[in-house]
Amino acid sequence: MTDAELRASCTTHLPGHRAHTPAQLFAAMAAWCAEHEIAHDVYGSGALIQELEDKLARLLGFEAALFCITGTMTQATALRLACDERGSRLVALHPTSHILRHERSNHSLFGHFQALQVGDPQRPWSVAELEAIPDQLGAATLELPMREIGGQCQSWDELEAIKQHCRSQNIHLHLDGARLWECTSAYGRSAADIAQGFDSVYVSLYKGIGGMGGAVLLGKAGFIARAQEWFRRQGGNVYQRTPYVVAAAMQLEQRLAAMPAYYARTVWLYETLRAFPLLTPNPAWPQASMLHVHLPVSREQASEIRKRIASEHGIWLFNAANHAALPGHSYVELYIGDNLLNLPDQRVSEILALWSEAIAAAGAR
Repeated sequence: MTDAELRASCTTHLPGHRAHTPAQLFAAMAAWCAEHEIAHDVYGSGALIQELEDKLARLLGFEAALFCITGTMTQATALRLACDERGSRLVALHPTSHILRHERSNHSLFGHFQALQVGDPQRPWSVAELEAIPDQLGAATLELPMREIGGQCQSWDELEAIKQHCRSQNIHLHLDGARLWECTSAYGRSAADIAQGFDSVYVSLYKGIGGMGGAVLLGKAGFIARAQEWFRRQGGNVYQRTPYVVAAAMQLEQRLAAMPAYYARTVWLYETLRAFPLLTPNPAWPQASMLHVHLPVSREQASEIRKRIASEHGIWLFNAANHAALPGHSYVELYIGDNLLNLPDQRVSEILALWSEAIAAAGAR
């Protein structure tokens, strides 16, 4: 049985939102379209997509917003344009940024910009580390929260200092906000407050929002108009974007309204994990509705434990295990969504105990 088949066979899931089959999702989309009399867009022109773009622009306080088929295209394009405007092809990126870790060197192979790494791989970068770069930067990218280090974020004061420095040095500050909504409760600020001071922002339509795919780029009207042309040049001018937009639009308000509850559940989980020292959270306290759980077993052992518990108990613990810095250690990501939110407290504690006992047994062998 493949991992996907094993996951689908489980009746209880810890991470993320409840997965819908294509039939279930398309039926819900069809009902929503019928209720709201939705018409297809044509090459991105239509009431539905315009309303979604306008809604996100208002929510985040920007002049304009534009749908793009992928976040990868969105960010590479935004940073290319930012560098063109500033006359420097240098972009400061954290070592764990999505662009460096997951985008197959697109920024350099396509000639978009040149990357300079800033900061420690295990911590968010600081304004002091940005100031220490002697070169004139065209742009700097900041991810909130930082997925690859457990959802860590800069402190509010540090974030404000970074914004001020970039303004004073004419550096385009871009926000990788793929999971922006997930850190609003930890900051105690609205998404618009967080986004204020950034020159451009990318948000995902399928991560926390739960859509099928797609992204939105926000910024000044002229900047967004140039991005639209570059999306066309790169093959992003999809004939009809309606399915992606519907999948996000029909649940956008519900998902955003649930973000405080997801974060509160994350805080509860941290408190509960204190009783299970073999399950060590990173960061030490939640800075978003996500975390990494570090385990004193190898990646292979962690995956085998997941497989056995899924097979024997119908419980899906996590999606993937990763090598940790120490030999014989690993870590996994937990994104807190509807699944954990809707599980009774006692049931979650029982699952954590089962997981911890399996780790202890593996470590004793």
